[in-house]
Amino acid sequence: MGDDGATGGFAERLGARAEVADDGSARLRFTAGEEHLNPAGTVHGGVLATLVDTAMGTAVRSTVDDDVPATSQLTVTYLRPGKPGELTVTARVRTRGEHLTVCDADVEQDGRGVVHAVATFALLHA
Repeated sequence: MGDDGATGGFAERLGARAEVADDGSARLRFTAGEEHLNPAGTVHGGVLATLVDTAMGTAVRSTVDDDVPATSQLTVTYLRPGKPGELTVTARVRTRGEHLTVCDADVEQDGRGVVHAVATFALLHA
């Protein structure tokens, strides 16, 4: 993570900003606007999936030196609709092996869970 909190790539273009990334955990902030909504007026599921994937990848990167984490499996459980406004994403490395790392992440809005996700990352040797 750079000093400016940029997440890089697609997630940065959406507006996701990393607040913390250290020792197997990460926290992102995101402000959902009209451009992030689906036709029902709630935050698009693809935006939420991008946020948890990015947060978990950031958490994994905080534990590796030269290896590059690549998402090999992602399960997203949508708990309730997200609405325009601030979202907080927290991610944690749960199990780190030699070649695979398992993480989980949560998205919260107004103190309530919006998404819970679990992912497996392959560690690609650079």
